[in-house]
Amino acid sequence: MKKICIIGASGKLGQYMVQHALDRGYEVVAVCRAASVGKLERFKDRIAILPGATDDRRVVEQAVAGCDGVLTVLVPWGMQKYSTGTAQAVLDFAPPGARLVFSCGWHITRDGRDVYPLSIRAAVLIGGWLMRVLRIGEINDQVEAFRRIFSSSTRWTVVRGSNLEEGASQGLPVWSQHVGDAILASNITRRIDFAMFMVEALSNDELIQQAPAIVGCQTPSALTAASAT
Repeated sequence: MKKICIIGASGKLGQYMVQHALDRGYEVVAVCRAASVGKLERFKDRIAILPGATDDRRVVEQAVAGCDGVLTVLVPWGMQKYSTGTAQAVLDFAPPGARLVFSCGWHITRDGRDVYPLSIRAAVLIGGWLMRVLRIGEINDQVEAFRRIFSSSTRWTVVRGSNLEEGASQGLPVWSQHVGDAILASNITRRIDFAMFMVEALSNDELIQQAPAIVGCQTPSALTAASAT
């Protein structure tokens, strides 16, 4: 792993991923909206920045060329199939054999075996409704994007994040196959550590074509699981 692309690099999660990638010595190509380039100011002399919408196929094709891995922050913004367009562009243009790592929340399920608490089900239902009414995004678009990823033969990983908080790193999050597993009960992860897991997934072949649900390694549920083993 030498050169990677980070799509959606200007957001909070994206900026943490840029820092983690640079700390590991990776050459980084960052994609973000032209209006958000200023958020990457502190990295400008250390990374290549391509301004553009993350679902712009020409921008994505240029950005991922020659990359060993692609990290993609996949969010359901807008009403123009933004997530689906971004995911499809990455799947279509990433070099053969590249590691593709996508981020999402626990609400994305791969096999339908996740068991969601009422709080998450209500948040998705109400939040999805509000997004449609305000025309700021579509949860169903994100669901379709991940359906395409899951059916792809590429070397993908989908990292499903719990609720997030800011704060100093606590270390690499722990993960499990399904929401509802006891180790995930605390439902909180530091955003900086979510980014760490994304970057670490690039070089972890055990996560190829897996959809790990993560939680902070210092949360009560993670510590309880660790003590039990």
